Amino acid sequence: MSLNIAMMTATSGLQAAQAALTAVSDNIANVNTPGYVRKSVVQQQRVVQGAGAGVDVTGVQRVTDQYLQTASMNAGSDASRFSAYAVQLNNAQGLFGDPSGSNYFFNLPNNIFADFASAANDPSSTLQRSQAVNSVSSFLSAADQINAQLSTLTRTVDSKLSDDVTQANGLLSQIDKLNSDIQRAQITGGDATGSQNIQGQLVNQLSTLMNVRVSEKAQGGIEVRSTEGVLLAGNGASTLTYNSTGATPGYITATTPGGVPTPQTITMSSGEMRGLLDLRNTKLPGISDQLGEFVSRTAQDLNAASNASSASPPPTTLSGRNTGLDLPTAVSNFSGQSTVAITNASGVVQRTVAIDFTGGTMSVNAGPATAFTTATFLSQLNTSLGAAGSAAFTNGALSISATGANGVAIDKGTAQKAGQGFSQFFGLNDLVTSTGVSTYDTGLTGTDANGFAPGSQMTLRLSTPGGNPIRDVTITVPPAGTPTMSDLVNTLNNNVNGVGLYGAFTLDAQGGLAFSGNAPQNAQVSVVADNTQRGVGGPSISQLFGIGVQARSTRAGAYQVNPTLAANPTLLPLGTLNLGVAAGQPAITPGDGSGALTLSQAGQATTLFKTAGDLGSVSMTLNDYAAQLGGLIGRDAQTAQSQSTSATAVQTAADAQRQSVEGVNIDEELIHLTTYQQAYTANARMIQATKDLFTVLDSLIP
Repeated sequence: MSLNIAMMTATSGLQAAQAALTAVSDNIANVNTPGYVRKSVVQQQRVVQGAGAGVDVTGVQRVTDQYLQTASMNAGSDASRFSAYAVQLNNAQGLFGDPSGSNYFFNLPNNIFADFASAANDPSSTLQRSQAVNSVSSFLSAADQINAQLSTLTRTVDSKLSDDVTQANGLLSQIDKLNSDIQRAQITGGDATGSQNIQGQLVNQLSTLMNVRVSEKAQGGIEVRSTEGVLLAGNGASTLTYNSTGATPGYITATTPGGVPTPQTITMSSGEMRGLLDLRNTKLPGISDQLGEFVSRTAQDLNAASNASSASPPPTTLSGRNTGLDLPTAVSNFSGQSTVAITNASGVVQRTVAIDFTGGTMSVNAGPATAFTTATFLSQLNTSLGAAGSAAFTNGALSISATGANGVAIDKGTAQKAGQGFSQFFGLNDLVTSTGVSTYDTGLTGTDANGFAPGSQMTLRLSTPGGNPIRDVTITVPPAGTPTMSDLVNTLNNNVNGVGLYGAFTLDAQGGLAFSGNAPQNAQVSVVADNTQRGVGGPSISQLFGIGVQARSTRAGAYQVNPTLAANPTLLPLGTLNLGVAAGQPAITPGDGSGALTLSQAGQATTLFKTAGDLGSVSMTLNDYAAQLGGLIGRDAQTAQSQSTSATAVQTAADAQRQSVEGVNIDEELIHLTTYQQAYTANARMIQATKDLFTVLDSLIP
């Protein structure tokens, strides 16, 4: 009986040594195979009736370290995230040109101011006028081109995200299918390490696209879940979808097999897709918004100067822009005084109408004051102009005309509303015009009528900064009994039917409407649909106030030089109306370059820049803001590159540590090979010795 046990013990040892030699030889053969994880046999003592009876090989396992695996995958996710982010952000920075070059975008306004300074020295020069107009046009064209290229870059990011989602779906499907092979091998006692290695490589590839949570299943194989725990693979593969269109594009959903039929929005904090989503939803729109704010305020400062100036001779008609307001509301909240003058072709004043907004009066030719209200402003202005001219207000735009060959000029005076003079607010003598709403500083106050059709609706979507939708809310314009802007703001901020649970809209001193999200969600708003309308044919709420990133990120491409001035630069307002001249003397002269000088100094005026992208609300000059914005874009690109370099270094270190555990060491394997060869030889000799003993014993039996 003891010889049988000896034979069985030696045989089990021989088989165990053979299995170990097979594993070692496989390790050595795959020493240079990418993704290969070395394996070893799992042995345990065989016990029969309490006594040792050899060894059992219970399986073959990969030599892994779960902590190092997780660390390596996380490092790979971060490296891919920052690499994708840095590449595209560097592309975005390149759109603005070389900061050391003459064509650097943020230096172009200086060319405008220099050309107007030259025109001030020689205001009669057609060449100088044309050069000034071309400089303004070049700046606006460059802004339009950059804005269009940022949109193209966004579409490129969308395309890359779609490709990444397609790749991720393929990886999830393969990972899930390999679970069956692994489970089958483990049930039958086979070697599942080959399938496990392939599955591990697929998970590594997936982690470069999106960070995931991986856990082992009790019956073999793995489960892959998103950050918030949505099952992506392990019990069937989920299908990911990138939502690139609609009101709030830029998020990813997962449809689980046999689970929740409605796609679930998933979150990822790392991986290439996270970096691309950050660009798509935050950084690129933020740069577009900053560009739009810079161009908008540059146009505003140029228009402030041009509206304080006049051409010589003055134009027959001054036509304003669409303010988006009705006239009584547009006229309200003005303070100070401004003067409308009618001059002949030689610039001699024929009639003046002094408008005192503070006192609510008009005075003709410095005569007795006549009262007006916001409702009677237009009729009183026409009465005051008399036969010398007329005023009209159509589709939100004010226009003032002179009769015959006379012209219209406006003295800026002290009139102010929302930081703008009378002529500037209505855009009567603008150098730069816009195809849409050019400023969101409406001048509206809480007590002003909101003017939007009662009962009309606007649907807003609240989303996370990463782009994931939180909730849609439908806002209904308050009924006629609550018509003020304060009523509208309160409706927007309602906790039940508004945004109140996630943030608040505020109306600032310039009449701008802005949303700020509450911590910790820091929600953002976008417009799903907006059927509201101010008056008949007027703008919607979102158009008038620029609600949502979509509206603000496109405005940089909406500006152009006033077509009339572009066609005929001799009409540039390079002079200034001087009401202090003696009677009968020209108040505007052809050689006057004071208006051009004012235009050349527009960049030195302190301007209020509203919050845009990563830049908060600040008051500074155009030149200072240009330097700050250009520097910010450059620093962001440099920071992104540094993050990419650091993340890649961390990934390299993490992969090296993982490889030190999982990789094949030839010297170590040769030691194992020698050990198992000796074990095999020893067990073979034991079998031979047992056989010889059996033979001797058998020969002793008669």
